[in-house]
Amino acid sequence: MTNRDESIDRWIHAGETLDVAEAVSVLGDDVRLVSPITDRFAFIGREHVATLLTVAFETVKSIRYTDRIVGADTAALFYEGRVDGVEIGEAQRLRFDDTGRIAEITLFVRPLPGLTRLMRRLGPELARRTGKPGLSRMIRLPGAMLDGMAATGERRIMPRADPDR
Repeated sequence: MTNRDESIDRWIHAGETLDVAEAVSVLGDDVRLVSPITDRFAFIGREHVATLLTVAFETVKSIRYTDRIVGADTAALFYEGRVDGVEIGEAQRLRFDDTGRIAEITLFVRPLPGLTRLMRRLGPELARRTGKPGLSRMIRLPGAMLDGMAATGERRIMPRADPDR
């Protein structure tokens, strides 16, 4: 087993057991995490990614990895989980450094109601934990509005688009 394969196995185990310390142990020092929520910035460095993972593991429950595709220096992992009872699916593209540690994580989340619920819960708490209580309060309202619109659309509008209906 290569260091990369061991990193993948430990990353999956950490996600399924919500173990932040184990997840951080397979990250490179200058790891870069690209959020599914914004393109305005990335989380760079173990400390910033550890803070994000702490809040994420408190928010996303019942994580179960379902698939993995592994290349020479890249892996794609897929899991299913829940945020406040709302189902989410996440795809993770992992890139590795020369030692087999994770150098970059790019996240993709679906469906939209799952992403907006994640944003609603994660954003304010992450802002609070990074010493921005005013921002935490400020982003609660737009997060709740987007989450409400996505949930309503999923329940009332999307069923009408079903091609078999």
